[in-house]
Amino acid sequence: MSDKFVYFFGDGEAEGGANMKPLLGGKGAGLAEMTGIGIPVPAGFTVSTEVCTYFMEHDGAYPEGLDDQVRAGVSRVEKIMGGKFGDVKNTLLLSVRSGSRVSMPGMMDTVLNLGLNDVTVQGLIEKTDNPRFAYDSYRRFIQMYSDVVMGVDAEHFEKLLEEKREAAGAELDNELSAEQLKELVEEYKQVVEKHAGKSFPLDPWDQLWGGIAAVFRSWNVPRAVSYRNMHSYPDHWGTAVNVQSMVFGNMGENCATGVAFTRDPATGEKRFYGEYLVNAQGEDVVAGIRTPQHLTLAGKQRNESKLPAMEEVMPEVFAQLVGVRQKLEVHYKDMQDIEFTIEGKRLWM
Repeated sequence: MSDKFVYFFGDGEAEGGANMKPLLGGKGAGLAEMTGIGIPVPAGFTVSTEVCTYFMEHDGAYPEGLDDQVRAGVSRVEKIMGGKFGDVKNTLLLSVRSGSRVSMPGMMDTVLNLGLNDVTVQGLIEKTDNPRFAYDSYRRFIQMYSDVVMGVDAEHFEKLLEEKREAAGAELDNELSAEQLKELVEEYKQVVEKHAGKSFPLDPWDQLWGGIAAVFRSWNVPRAVSYRNMHSYPDHWGTAVNVQSMVFGNMGENCATGVAFTRDPATGEKRFYGEYLVNAQGEDVVAGIRTPQHLTLAGKQRNESKLPAMEEVMPEVFAQLVGVRQKLEVHYKDMQDIEFTIEGKRLWM
């Protein structure tokens, strides 16, 4: 086992690449490779699969030196992204995602918006002048973290959210006001107290280590074990953990998130194929709560959609996305599936 556990990527520099999937997992290797070829990827780092194996073999303990390397990784992300993890005024939020060396869709866990608490949410409001966005991010974080890390079933939160929509006469989540979302945050905390038997953790570093441990543990949840057995993947492979700066598609009407294929996935035809949602985070696209919009005018016309295509309403960012599409196909010499977030006029892959 190497004494290097953390591999950084960001601002055009990457300590890895596509040939390091056994160590960095598919997602970590892909993020590093994209960073290295100049694709706009939010800065982050990957905790290697070797750490997962150590974690499993040592009853949830970490190898000596990992804490220092993770803190150094967070510091590098802070410098590039211009925020500070856990800071009151200029807070940086993180995502924590799994990433095995082979694709295991939906098998393991993810936590978004990590680093929010009652203090940093106020800093996020000051920073963005957008209280609705801040409380929307906070309530999403509590639900996801409580489900993934603390074992509180998501349906408890979904029930409260549905009741809040009904009381407000709102059809969609994005119609709830900042005040209503703030109320939900407090109600969500009460749910955690009731079903987990302890308070929701408010220290950002406790949240981060809780998220990392949860991703490692998710390697051995029943659905992941069954999937490995079905495909004859060895248990000792383990998963990497990708810790990455959050970027936000839910900050307003000039923000969005989406998924796409560089070609038609059904036929291989050379046409851009995908969907996006305005003022949303990534999980909203696949949740089925809102109707996504087409990327291209051709896609809109083909499906007789009345919703505006991204090509129409965000032409500058759409042009950036087309450029990334072309660069990825030239580099990988194959069709690619991609996820993206738009913050104003800034595209992140």
